[in-house]
Amino acid sequence: MKKVYPDATAALAGVLRDGMMIMAGGFGLSGIPEKLIDAIADSGVTGLTVISNNCGIDGAGLGKLLERGQIKKMISSYVGENKLFAQQYLSGALELEFNPQGTLAERIRAGGAGIPAFFTKTGVGTIVAEGKEVREFDGAQYVMERGLFADLAIVKAWKGDTEGNLIYRKTARNFNPMMATAAKVTVAEVEELVDVGGLDPNQIHTPGIYVKRILEGKNYEKRIEQRTTRPRAA
Repeated sequence: MKKVYPDATAALAGVLRDGMMIMAGGFGLSGIPEKLIDAIADSGVTGLTVISNNCGIDGAGLGKLLERGQIKKMISSYVGENKLFAQQYLSGALELEFNPQGTLAERIRAGGAGIPAFFTKTGVGTIVAEGKEVREFDGAQYVMERGLFADLAIVKAWKGDTEGNLIYRKTARNFNPMMATAAKVTVAEVEELVDVGGLDPNQIHTPGIYVKRILEGKNYEKRIEQRTTRPRAA
């Protein structure tokens, strides 16, 4: 099966549709699938439910989809860097399913592992537990959380091969490996694409069996949300 595509638009052809659920890797702006996000923005699909730790920043990352009104609902953990996100949420234009970060990570992992639900202490007695089943185990209260499984996962890796095996680099690894396992279709973009055998098997984080399509991106911007500097010591 052909997995390699020339660009992000081609890699998403026939996959995107209005109202679908998309997982998007990254933490802040680190390790985000920049090219695939741009292709989704250009496609014009709307009514999206997006699962991501955050929603980029104004004008960058998933923030581009917000600007175009393409996201209907976010399932996320941290949203403090995006003013437009706050405006849309407070106006009722954007739905939000808020998760403690560890709970979000475990919901994604569970979805990829075929686990429909699990119990956790996190959020018991708070707004997080409202409307959810709470059960006692060994004298302690636990809230039930559902696993997450999307229609599409878009992930970013450092290196990949033509069979879809992926290696992530440092903190850009973040949510990407889990999300790659938790969708009907996973599309990966990489900074360097090599032939099969070009990766050390011991270094592979995501086996190619999870990846349906892959592309090699160029000229990555790799922005950060905030840059704080201080004068270099003499």
